[in-house]
Amino acid sequence: MTRWRPLPDALPREARHLVEQLRQLKDRTDLSLAELARRTAYSKSSWQRYLSGAKQPPRGAVRALCRVAGADQARLLALWELAAPVWPYGPVGPPVPARISADEVPEAVVSDAVAEAVPGPEHRRWRAAALVAFAVIVLLVAGVLWAWPSGSG
Repeated sequence: MTRWRPLPDALPREARHLVEQLRQLKDRTDLSLAELARRTAYSKSSWQRYLSGAKQPPRGAVRALCRVAGADQARLLALWELAAPVWPYGPVGPPVPARISADEVPEAVVSDAVAEAVPGPEHRRWRAAALVAFAVIVLLVAGVLWAWPSGSG
């Protein structure tokens, strides 16, 4: 039986219950994570993330583990449905600071960001020159292939 690390405290109750059930299923199979990965479409590192509570397992992973363990999919998929809406997004850990709202961003910063994001006339000229050069190369190759003598004769 695998010695599991404690689940993160920030993991909601529904998600915690799902992960605990998945861990029990994995233990019942007596497979290592590497062997579980070979028998499913999910990598060893993905299984580590799912069974540690760091990442929400996809429905397909729950199905795959149930199939390998010979367990009832309906019960675990019902647990997955309960856990999905409350699962924290991204890595489970300390809360991330709130983002700055659009109203709080100075106008100068916004105009600078927009100016950097929009390509200027120099970029357009460079792109046009590259496209023309590509078209010339394609025409030259086509002309050489057309004029090349065929081997039949």
